[in-house]
Amino acid sequence: MFTNVREQLRTTLDEITEAGLLKPERVITTPQSSSVSVAGREVLNFCANNYLGLADNPTVVEAAKEALDRWGFGMASVRFICGTQEVHKELETRLSDFLGMEDTVLYSSCFDANGGVFETLLDAQDAVISDALNHASIIDGIRLSKAQRFRYANRDMAELEARLKEASEARRRLIVTDGVFSMDGYLAPLRDICDLAERYDAMVMVDDSHAVGFVGPTGRGTPELHGVTDRIDIITGTLGKALGGASGGYVSARKEICELLRQRSRPYLFSNSLAPVIASASLRILDLLETSNEAREQLRSNTARFRSEMTRAGFDILPGDHPIVPVMIGDAAEAAAMADRLLDLGIYVIGFSYPVVPHGQARIRVQLSAAHSEEDVDRAVQAFIQARG
Repeated sequence: MFTNVREQLRTTLDEITEAGLLKPERVITTPQSSSVSVAGREVLNFCANNYLGLADNPTVVEAAKEALDRWGFGMASVRFICGTQEVHKELETRLSDFLGMEDTVLYSSCFDANGGVFETLLDAQDAVISDALNHASIIDGIRLSKAQRFRYANRDMAELEARLKEASEARRRLIVTDGVFSMDGYLAPLRDICDLAERYDAMVMVDDSHAVGFVGPTGRGTPELHGVTDRIDIITGTLGKALGGASGGYVSARKEICELLRQRSRPYLFSNSLAPVIASASLRILDLLETSNEAREQLRSNTARFRSEMTRAGFDILPGDHPIVPVMIGDAAEAAAMADRLLDLGIYVIGFSYPVVPHGQARIRVQLSAAHSEEDVDRAVQAFIQARG
């Protein structure tokens, strides 16, 4: 049987390669950092979600080592059986306090967190209204539920209002949006969304994975930036980006929502607990975020510098001030080829193409980090100029 399937799969893979859409994996032989070793050479890393440079932070690494000695390697259980340690409860409390929410539930990843919310809270009587550019995990999570599904164009408030009117007969209405759209670096207009939610009696959910830790005056994310924390019902996020870059996710929400998730959310009930070493190191990271603004300021400075110099050099970059900086190329094969040329010049970036972004909108998504120096940023800009030819 598999002989025929093998040929079919090989044809599909060949088509992906010929279209310039193949996504090879480059092997890094060093810790994640602002510079890494790839294929035996050191290159500057401008494609990690390591926004605050904490992935190899010595204080965080030391906390992880201490946690291994105290808590062990893994739990070998789900939370409700024998998978809950004090460190898990402490992290949930700290995240709730940090984000200004009533309660928090930890998950293995934010993908799991988004996968566990909709089916638990919504059924066929309810409606979910989702931004068209929301993350794949939100899309998949919505598919798991029996709720009525509505979609509005990216950040289009007139269309969101129209969808809310269409969903007016639903028992519950939930608006869901990314706080930051990861392919564009655009921020959701949360204040306008909350205004519409209150007008049409809807709840608001924000996936703030690309914001928590560095967006907002104290790094508490897009709700803090827009001054709407008390108007948000659910925040999902990850520990795998700015907060250390390891793994793990969470839902921070109204108390009753979290209580129901603990009883009914399938990814929570049927997945092993977050490794205690990650939970413990995450507590140290929250200590760092609450006692120093230095990394956030460095990240903002690096971002402004790169955006300014790339614009001056004539590159087509999407506007904004987020450290995700999409350099628009258009053609998928050219984006991949340019990423290869940049790697030869010592800059590690990746070309993004369909199905991650729409056809014809291929790009190189540059991601700044607080770990980059001004010299690193300038070197990246010069490499782009040279790679453009």
